[in-house]
Amino acid sequence: MPQGDYIELHRKRYGYRRDYFELKRKKEARQPHKHSEIAQKARGIKGKIIAKKNYAEKALMKKTLAMHEESSTRHNVDDDVHEGASSNISTLSNSIKQKRKERAGKWEVPLPKVRPVAEDEMFKVLRTGKRKTKQWKRMITKATFVGPGFTRKPPKYERFIRP
Repeated sequence: MPQGDYIELHRKRYGYRRDYFELKRKKEARQPHKHSEIAQKARGIKGKIIAKKNYAEKALMKKTLAMHEESSTRHNVDDDVHEGASSNISTLSNSIKQKRKERAGKWEVPLPKVRPVAEDEMFKVLRTGKRKTKQWKRMITKATFVGPGFTRKPPKYERFIRP
């Protein structure tokens, strides 16, 4: 028998303490308070590391929530279709076809030729803080598109501020 497995062996023979799961639940409930206290008290590089980790965690949480929300809305639409489908299938399919035609028809316009955009047209220089000589921030004046995996930096660290 390997050393250090005495706790598991004891639990196997005699089971857990009667209040074990209660204490475990309470400890897990107190954990976020402990984390926030440590994060508030941390100074210097440790504080920066904790803040970065928390920010990454929050961004990941927002992404997963958005993904779940998107999938749930899709399910709701599907459910409505199944309920209505039993009454009159042909009218439903016709209406879906009509909607598809409308969507396709929306974009049939002559699109302008793609041309390079000058920096003066695309960016507006921003001066922030006390220093008037340094102007490193740029506000984007044109409409921009970002990918689905895009996460905004805190505005303080953003070089390009999107509209």
